[in-house]
Amino acid sequence: MAADHGGSVADAVGGPKRHIPVLLSEVLEALQPQQGMTILDGTFGAGGYTSAILDRGADVIALDRDPTAIAGGQALVRAASGRLRLVQSEFSRLDNHAPAGGLDGIVLDIGVSSMQIDQAERGFSFQKNGPLDMRMSGAGVSAADVVNRAKTGDLIRIFSFLGEERQPGRIAHAIERQRLQKPFETTRELANLIETVTPRKAKDKIHPATRVFQALRIFVNDELGELAQALFAAEASLKPGGRLVVVTFHSLEDRIVKRFFADRSGKASGSRHLPAAHEKTAQFDLVHKSAVQASEAEAEENPRARSAKLRAGIRTNAPAGQADMSIFDLPDLASLARMGS
Repeated sequence: MAADHGGSVADAVGGPKRHIPVLLSEVLEALQPQQGMTILDGTFGAGGYTSAILDRGADVIALDRDPTAIAGGQALVRAASGRLRLVQSEFSRLDNHAPAGGLDGIVLDIGVSSMQIDQAERGFSFQKNGPLDMRMSGAGVSAADVVNRAKTGDLIRIFSFLGEERQPGRIAHAIERQRLQKPFETTRELANLIETVTPRKAKDKIHPATRVFQALRIFVNDELGELAQALFAAEASLKPGGRLVVVTFHSLEDRIVKRFFADRSGKASGSRHLPAAHEKTAQFDLVHKSAVQASEAEAEENPRARSAKLRAGIRTNAPAGQADMSIFDLPDLASLARMGS
């Protein structure tokens, strides 16, 4: 029992103190983990949510696609004494690692972790010079592959949609000219080019490269597609009364979660994939009417929390709905960049 070991599971392994879980108290309130429950943490990271859930008495199945997160979590696995199973996997495949309809709760913390950003060799941040990589799993197409080989029109669409970049054409054409002379290899090379063609104005709150780096990271890791598939997998994996809690950090992610819960709670209106007179069965009851955001105190202490939004739902006993990607209204970005083929 978590309450009987003279301290938290995190304390038993000396942390994880370097990572501050965003909206932790709000996540626990929405998830309501208790002894005897099995909760799946689809985004283990540094183990912040998992540690807190274990301390509430629940068993945890934790996933992360990043092998460094799995390696870093082994001390927590040992401290949990059989109550934590840690698996390297994308969270879109969470239903492969839990009994169908057998989970009491699922929590997803979407996006890049602070640990990944802090590691220059991972290439996630333009503030730390490193290889232009950005792959969470360390496998597949890298950001350098996309920048150096994707068609210019594809880069424009990636930067525009995934980064909400205001000058995608100017940046994409500058990349095209530069890569003919020398392929991009480092984060600094790309950031310097972007800053040259779209210089920072005094009123700008963010670096000119911020949106392009966000777009490349989301594209390389198929983050929006992964999130959409994870929501469907979560629906199939929760038992009646089970809770799904999702924390997002930018508008594209939140829009997907909002549309999913609207569709699955029967509150979607004007949906083009359903007849107007169709009365929809609800797979979820909403925990909150709107997204929960961080308090001023938390946002002040942890700047990453400022953009965070939490949405949650409670699974009904209705059968899982069809995994219909059209409810998200996402473009087919997976077919865009063929890496020059």
